[in-house]
Amino acid sequence: MPSPQLALFALAIGIAIGAGVVLLVTWAYRMRMQTIQDNSSSIPAGITGMLAGMDDAACVLDASGLAVATTRSAALFGIRVGAVLENDELRRLVRGVRSSGISRSETLRLTTARSLDPRVVSARASVVEPRLTLLIIRDVTERERLDQMRTDFVSNTSHELKTPVASVSLLAEAIGSAADDPEQVRRFAERITAEARRLDQLTGRIMSLSRLQSAESLSQVEPVSIDEVVHAAIEAHAVQAASAGVELIRGGDRGAWVRGDAQVLVEAVGNLLANAIVYSPHGTDVGVGVKIDGDVVEIAVADRGIGISDSERERIFERFYRADDARSRRTGGTGLGLSIVKHATQRHGGEVRLWSRPGRGSTFTLRLPRIDAPDADDAKKSKKKRKKKTGGKRARTGEALSRTAPNGENA
Repeated sequence: MPSPQLALFALAIGIAIGAGVVLLVTWAYRMRMQTIQDNSSSIPAGITGMLAGMDDAACVLDASGLAVATTRSAALFGIRVGAVLENDELRRLVRGVRSSGISRSETLRLTTARSLDPRVVSARASVVEPRLTLLIIRDVTERERLDQMRTDFVSNTSHELKTPVASVSLLAEAIGSAADDPEQVRRFAERITAEARRLDQLTGRIMSLSRLQSAESLSQVEPVSIDEVVHAAIEAHAVQAASAGVELIRGGDRGAWVRGDAQVLVEAVGNLLANAIVYSPHGTDVGVGVKIDGDVVEIAVADRGIGISDSERERIFERFYRADDARSRRTGGTGLGLSIVKHATQRHGGEVRLWSRPGRGSTFTLRLPRIDAPDADDAKKSKKKRKKKTGGKRARTGEALSRTAPNGENA
């Protein structure tokens, strides 16, 4: 082979070998960097800044499932740096996302460090690095509760409004057709009055609950005798108890006093009595007991009714929620009574406790801060104020009722 051709051939071989070496070195360098990246647990700066600005609970997990970075809120769900996830559902979600490489969200129920009551959360896991997974936990309990309350409101309140309105409309037509029969007119007028009373009860409870929730404090605060509160509540529901064949029994300590609004407390105890009567079998009794326990006064209303299941106790004090929907519809329940009880007790600086067993009955206990009995003169003044206030209400109610005579004519 001539020398020029040999030189060109050697040059080509050298170029090929050099290119191969360069490619081999480049490939080896890239593989080394990839290996380092795959085995690295360092957190990118962008993710660190994102975690610092998040209000939701979130954490970054390495390949072994250890949390390498967290937000402050993550501690509520027991997530700490250097520890594995305590919740099995969260671990399952993270493992599934790491194996598939596809982000996924799930709705879970988790307990927090502040409360044993489960919280509804939306958990989302995403792969951010080959060895790192980002887990974000958003508490949606209040949103779920509001959605459920909205559903209950539409379901329960719309029924309670439509039924009496439709009844009044039909009864009005019936009165027009029976104008020549005074007896029929009287009967229809009585039924219209009952339906109007049902509407008044619903609107009144909605207004009471709205006032308790919107007001920062009670409108009228004075020494209140628990004896008078219990007596007034029992007296107001004596007819309902007699009609249901239920006996009301009062027991316990006497002479207890609290500071607050007597009318609000009477309504709260009255709501507990009304519920106890509705859910008690015929021939049983409902007990109202008062106990003075140091600086606390306990007012307990106990029945031997159907009881409340564990699943319902979480929602029993929510607005428009009714444990026995069919029974509540027959008796005209609105699902507002226990919510009023809860807010009324909280406005007085107290709490409501519940004991219940399905088939054995329920006991609701109001715990209120106790005060010393006031002087006789102060007690008389407070009693006069309450009588004047309730007397005015009764007079206005009597005036409204007297406008329609029994025979349907204007009085």
